Amino acid sequence: MIVLSSAYLAPIVHYALIAQHKHYAIDVHENFVKQTYRSRAEIYGANGKLKLIVPLNKRKNRTPMKEITVNYDENWQRLHWKSFESAYRLSPYFEFYEEDFRPFYEEKKHDKLVDLNSAFEEIVLSLLQLDYKVETTQSYQEQNPDYRSLIHPKATYSSIHFPKYIQVFSEKFGFIPNLSILDLLFNLGPASTAYLKELKLVFKK
Repeated sequence: MIVLSSAYLAPIVHYALIAQHKHYAIDVHENFVKQTYRSRAEIYGANGKLKLIVPLNKRKNRTPMKEITVNYDENWQRLHWKSFESAYRLSPYFEFYEEDFRPFYEEKKHDKLVDLNSAFEEIVLSLLQLDYKVETTQSYQEQNPDYRSLIHPKATYSSIHFPKYIQVFSEKFGFIPNLSILDLLFNLGPASTAYLKELKLVFKK
């Protein structure tokens, strides 16, 4: 079994690991780490890579993920959805998957960040036709390799070759690899699963 961090609309490598393993669990006992995929997603906007961040309520240092709560004071949901529309309205499969994701941005259903992330993950796994149930760890577990730290926005993934696919704004800025799984789904549709399963995953610290 591999252990992964809870992530907001996680990047491609996250789902490639899931697609290539029989069993995985999400760690809800690890401490929250700022500026990571735990509360942010990266998409391809009209001006290049765009970071979408889920606002969180104030917390103490070294707070476990399971205790992190989402702040709905700001209308971040509307901002995120408008960003998705601007970025992917012209992609081949946006309209096909639009109604699977829109409801998450019209209701304030999930107080806990891990619950919000897991709800998105369940939808994504279903669309990818990966027969997994999102399971969580019962305690913090040491892992080697530890994908919780290897999957990070600042990682270069120089050892992983991401096959290019057509992105909406690729003629302006070129191909941008390992964005949110939404970039893959909206651009490749049903072919996304094969892409994930065939990706050769070699991580270097």
